[in-house]
Amino acid sequence: MAQFMTKALAGTGRVLRFAPQLIRLGLIAGVLVAAVGMPVVVTAGKAARTGSDFFLGMESDLNASPAGQTSYIYASDGSSPVTMFYEEYRKYVPLTDMSAYLQQAIVAAEDARYYDHKGVDFKGVARAFVANQTAGEVSQGASTLTMQYVRMALRDSAATPMEVIAATEQTGMRKMREIRLALDLEKTVSKEDILERYLNIAYFGHRAYGAFAAAQIFFSKLPSQLTLVEAATLAGLVKAPSAYDPASNESTAAKDRRDWVLHQMAESKYITAQEAQEAMAQPVALNVYQPPNDCVSIAPEHNSWGFFCDFFKTWWMKQPAFGDNPQERLDKLRRGGYQITTTLDAGLQDSAMQKVTAKESIGSAYAHGLVAVQPGTGRVKVMAVNRNYSLDQSGNGPHTDPNKRNVVPSNYPNTVNPLLGGGDLPGYQAGSTFKWFVLMAALDAGFGPTTAFMSPQRLVSAYPGTPGERSTCGTQWCPGNASGAMTGVQNMWTGFGKSVNTYFVQLEQAVGADRAVRMAERLGLRWRSETDQMMATPERAAGWGAFTLGVADTTPLEMANAYAVGAADGVYCEPIPVLAINHPDGTPVTYTDKDGTVHNAADPRCHQEVSAQTARTATDAARCVTGYGAAGSGCGGWSTAPGVYGQVGRPVAGKTGTTDDNRTAWFVGFTPQLAVASFMADPDYPFNNVGGGNSIKPINSAAEILREGSGPDIGYFPYP
Repeated sequence: MAQFMTKALAGTGRVLRFAPQLIRLGLIAGVLVAAVGMPVVVTAGKAARTGSDFFLGMESDLNASPAGQTSYIYASDGSSPVTMFYEEYRKYVPLTDMSAYLQQAIVAAEDARYYDHKGVDFKGVARAFVANQTAGEVSQGASTLTMQYVRMALRDSAATPMEVIAATEQTGMRKMREIRLALDLEKTVSKEDILERYLNIAYFGHRAYGAFAAAQIFFSKLPSQLTLVEAATLAGLVKAPSAYDPASNESTAAKDRRDWVLHQMAESKYITAQEAQEAMAQPVALNVYQPPNDCVSIAPEHNSWGFFCDFFKTWWMKQPAFGDNPQERLDKLRRGGYQITTTLDAGLQDSAMQKVTAKESIGSAYAHGLVAVQPGTGRVKVMAVNRNYSLDQSGNGPHTDPNKRNVVPSNYPNTVNPLLGGGDLPGYQAGSTFKWFVLMAALDAGFGPTTAFMSPQRLVSAYPGTPGERSTCGTQWCPGNASGAMTGVQNMWTGFGKSVNTYFVQLEQAVGADRAVRMAERLGLRWRSETDQMMATPERAAGWGAFTLGVADTTPLEMANAYAVGAADGVYCEPIPVLAINHPDGTPVTYTDKDGTVHNAADPRCHQEVSAQTARTATDAARCVTGYGAAGSGCGGWSTAPGVYGQVGRPVAGKTGTTDDNRTAWFVGFTPQLAVASFMADPDYPFNNVGGGNSIKPINSAAEILREGSGPDIGYFPYP
């Protein structure tokens, strides 16, 4: 090496012409001499000595951040893919899972002397220096695979734009840094490990980062399955991914580059000359795969999964376990390489989509959908609505709000709005389903199910009325019942089963409307509209008499989860979309709470919110609605949804709900195993009447999913 350096730097007049540049930069001589620990070459003199000292003082540890990896999202079976999230499509795979052809092709194309040097090819550096000085520009590189890996690792670990520039700019300082880090890296990391890291971080073009992504995107294969021709094609891309991209360019550049790689492989004795010639005769044959990314890329045949995916993404961005703010959490999802099994029941989801669209087509302005939640865990199993999950609203129907028509796109048939919950949309008025919160609040406060009131057709309540509204008589709010058959003495069983408004207003007066509002909050409801937020304040909640009639906005997700508390003996669980969240190495993701306790990030978050006796008594009253019948009393001879028990064929409880002028229609039902909230409304213009005849659709859809999704175990509701 010493003889080579002497000849390269001092042996010819051609090299000596570059001495001023050598002295000015203190690069080649100083760096290389320092690298091999030699005395300073006389030709370079003091400048080389200074460069050597500077070089030895540079950082020598490569503190590379792990390259971003793709996170994979699966349905509850753990194998049905939902989608992926990635910033760079990449999956780390060990070298043993990569074709030997690919390893050989990369070495032959990028660094034929890879196994002979110790991180820096000194001959190549000197040769490139001379060539570049002759050309007056960078015409030849001397980066080994190790140096290239160092550069890519520094680039991908950069935290600021300046660090990116420092890692990639064409300067002598950058090259010195790469050399220093490459030499020290090879002292502690084997050639095989460096090659593995290189192949997992290199960019192959066409959004393919690393060998796994490249094999998938260009050939729809695993990297272990690559043939000689395919491996040579990929190895040819890393030098200039755009120029040689065979999936984007119609020119022969990709084949020419591939053939050059095959020639280099033959030169390096990895293959024979005949094998190279036979491979060169083959065309560049691709099987291009477009990997999905985010919720809008879900396969068309499972488009309805997009609304669940959207809920999952929103949930993830709210979890402190994944970062300090929403953007940091989303970045981690896109780079963390997680294996995530969700709670989505793929079969039940597809069945639910068929059922809701059979009753209300995707082209309808009315949204009809449902959410199914597992009691006792909060795991969300189904989110189906008669909409396409799509950003393209160019072909949507006219907006149903006269003031927004031809100004704002409508939500049908395409939308990504969280119509079922989990986002920031206020939701819809839920009508008499809110009587559940008054019932729970009263029982929680010590009122018994036999609490009875004479319930007239029209009640002059203790709550103030609103001048000009038909429900106001004099100065008071005077709600009425839907039917004269409801008039009479009612208790919790009959009042809930028949949905007697004047009974529940009196029960609300007895317990306090503010306690009903707080109960709704305790069971998971959140107020999003300005009106609801104002009325739910401590100053106003006590006077919110109409609350029991469901004038506040809510979502199917919230309502299914709130009613699930009845089936879970009073245990409230946050709605959760995951069964398992694992790191790339298969270990579960955990987080530490404020008390220092470590939790699995996918575990249900549950607590006893109301007593088991309260939940069981409320459930018994809700059995009156469905025709199943209460265990503790008679239900008064009739109810609002008596056919549900026959449809479900197992113990079932629930509640119907409609609002003034039939603006929305609801049914929330539950078995011991499943809670379902189904609704129908116009999301764009909530003042539209969905039609009285349509109120049966949410009942039927919910009943069908309750029957299908509750499982083989019948189970029975316990009675206090």
